[in-house]
Amino acid sequence: MQESTSVFGAIDWMVIIGYFVAIMAIGFYVSRRQQDSSTFFLGGRSMPIWAVTLSVLATTLSAATFFGAPQMSFNGNLTYLIMNIGEVISAFLVAYLFIPPIFHAGTITIYGFLGKRFGKPSMMAVSAMFLFGRLLASGARHFMAGIGFSLMLYGSTQKNEMAMAVILLGFVGTLYTMSGGVRAVIWTETVQITIVVMSAFLSIYLLLKAIPVPVDQLWTALRDSNGVNKLMIVDTRFDFGLDFTIWTGIIASTFMSSATYGADHDLAQRMLTTRSAFHGGVALISSKLLGIPIVMLFLTIGLLLHVYYGRPDLMGAAAPLDVVQSTKNVYPQFLLNHLPIGVRGLAMAGLCAAAMGSFNSAINAMASTAIADLYIPWKAWRAGKEDEEWAHKHNLHAPRIAVALMGFLLTAFALVATYAYDENTETLINFALSIMAYSLAPLLGVFCTALFTKRGNTYSVLTALFLGALAVWLLQPGQIPEWCHFKLAWPWIYVAVSPFCFVLCILGGKSKAAS
Repeated sequence: MQESTSVFGAIDWMVIIGYFVAIMAIGFYVSRRQQDSSTFFLGGRSMPIWAVTLSVLATTLSAATFFGAPQMSFNGNLTYLIMNIGEVISAFLVAYLFIPPIFHAGTITIYGFLGKRFGKPSMMAVSAMFLFGRLLASGARHFMAGIGFSLMLYGSTQKNEMAMAVILLGFVGTLYTMSGGVRAVIWTETVQITIVVMSAFLSIYLLLKAIPVPVDQLWTALRDSNGVNKLMIVDTRFDFGLDFTIWTGIIASTFMSSATYGADHDLAQRMLTTRSAFHGGVALISSKLLGIPIVMLFLTIGLLLHVYYGRPDLMGAAAPLDVVQSTKNVYPQFLLNHLPIGVRGLAMAGLCAAAMGSFNSAINAMASTAIADLYIPWKAWRAGKEDEEWAHKHNLHAPRIAVALMGFLLTAFALVATYAYDENTETLINFALSIMAYSLAPLLGVFCTALFTKRGNTYSVLTALFLGALAVWLLQPGQIPEWCHFKLAWPWIYVAVSPFCFVLCILGGKSKAAS
């Protein structure tokens, strides 16, 4: 069996190049309005709700969704959709309980709020934990983006070819993020999410047109496809080893999403760029409600691809000749092999948009944390300054250097993920989401301590971070002894670790800052 050897036509490449030129132009245009590091990372707290909503949506619907959701339904069913229950619940909780106090703290990053609460050493430790976790998670997502780009460039996804695709995408994403800061991230992501949604609708239309079966018959076939109900959404089994059950969606997803939206600066940064905490909360809730039908679009693509490639009895003479060698390639393989010239370029531009949406967001958030929570405190300490505002006013070059450094590091980890990922043991979405637990599960416990109690100090924060990350590692499937006969799916790790870290953190007693 051979992988696709399709080659992009000249018109396809013109569409892709046009997309990249437009994105770069937006980034450089926005760069004219930068004044200091605060403006670079917070956009002057003047971004409109609708743009922030689309930006959050573009970041959450990354390459993991573009590839992972079709792979999920292609292999299984629609139970992944159940995770949206907890995501919506957490959006309301974070909008009401997390965003207002963090926004009114007036800090560049959400970890600056913890600095005011527990002191600078705690802030720096938490920021370092975030940088570590975001490097792992976004590096994994960036590796996924290399899948489709590698197919475009080389017609295959061999390791070395994917590595080159990852490097090229990383270079472009870093370049325009360096120029415009968070404004460039938000405005380009509004364009990117539009292209992503257009490509999804286009794919569904073309698949329905290619499958020679009426929709009602197609629906019946999916309800019983080789003895499997691929339309199943609700799995009521109570089993901690299953990824997507109703209980996972209500309980575990709420914990996990609260950590993602409330303790991960990659997403929480957007809410700090709005005019008020209320606007930030509205943007977050709106993005989650809009995200549900978009995730459903990509799951639908996977179902249709299952029929297109896996049901020759339904396809008949219209069955495709190419073979799906790897399910991680199934969607980009269809885009490259079966779309007309020009349309194919537009669809693959959607892939690039999904990839860039998560990459540029991550490196900007990582750079803001490195500058505001690590570099500036260190610089002010060396200069013997109490007021750090001077550092914000005179170091606009430092944020751009930080973005370049974070882009390099994230691309480097994506290269590691390219060689480390084993498609035989886990899906792309599980690979991307599970790795985030190392930092976000402990961070949720620390934030809850800061927001809802007057306890905790530097020592208890450090203890919670270290033991929390260790607990996440011990709860991984490969670490639990077989004789325990117990498996804990990755969403439930948050339910176990975050409360554990909360208890560790409050054991530190009443903090001086809260007195």
